[in-house]
Amino acid sequence: MEPKPPRRRGRTTLIVGVAALLGVVAGTATGYTIQADRAPTALPPLSQPGLVYPAKALPAGTKVKALSAEEDSQVRRDGDLRKLLISKPAGSRENEESLIEDGWIPLSAYALYYESEDYMFERLLEEGFRRVAARDWQQGQNRQGEVNLIQFRSGADEGVLHLRARNDGGVRGIARGQLLDTASKRGAGNPGDPIKGSGNGRYFLFKVREKPGYLPLYRARAVAYRGDIMMDINLFDSKPISKKDIRTLAERQLERL
Repeated sequence: MEPKPPRRRGRTTLIVGVAALLGVVAGTATGYTIQADRAPTALPPLSQPGLVYPAKALPAGTKVKALSAEEDSQVRRDGDLRKLLISKPAGSRENEESLIEDGWIPLSAYALYYESEDYMFERLLEEGFRRVAARDWQQGQNRQGEVNLIQFRSGADEGVLHLRARNDGGVRGIARGQLLDTASKRGAGNPGDPIKGSGNGRYFLFKVREKPGYLPLYRARAVAYRGDIMMDINLFDSKPISKKDIRTLAERQLERL
């Protein structure tokens, strides 16, 4: 059986459609006319008395004292970053194989501290790397220590970086990545201990190497970030390192940030 041809729309359908359209237009116009004839309705008050600050108005002519450079952490961080480095431990001496020049270390040299230096070089640049202030030393027979303050550009953890899976970038992303990597099996293999007053930093103790014919190698590491700066502190020794040694360095450095 063949399907029936579609039913044609006649004049009756057209007339009904036009009438319906005119009805909608007329109703809308009437509504606007009625609204225009009405008196305007007053808006509710916008006052919010609980948000007034300060609670008491300052006397006329009183000026708020600006923070000094010592009190304003952002001013300190934007100045000479080397001034925020802690001093070397008492009895320590210069590191004979230091990569640091006048308190600074270039990114190309700092990236050498990592196993995948090419990857870290690109990653740090990608995350808004700005500069590294550093200090290192030798102590006793085989101990070496280093403090690095890695600064990133302000706002580097915002914008397009949030489109990534890890949902953060800049100083926060790098610091969290280093904490996770150090706590993993290829690093310390333990969660470490929190650095007092940091809210995000930790310090770790672990053994790096134990091979026949070589001195054993122990390492302590502390990582934390504050503002746009990540502090990365390392101690290396042929003997086990105490928690107190790395904790003291970390707490002292954090206070200066």
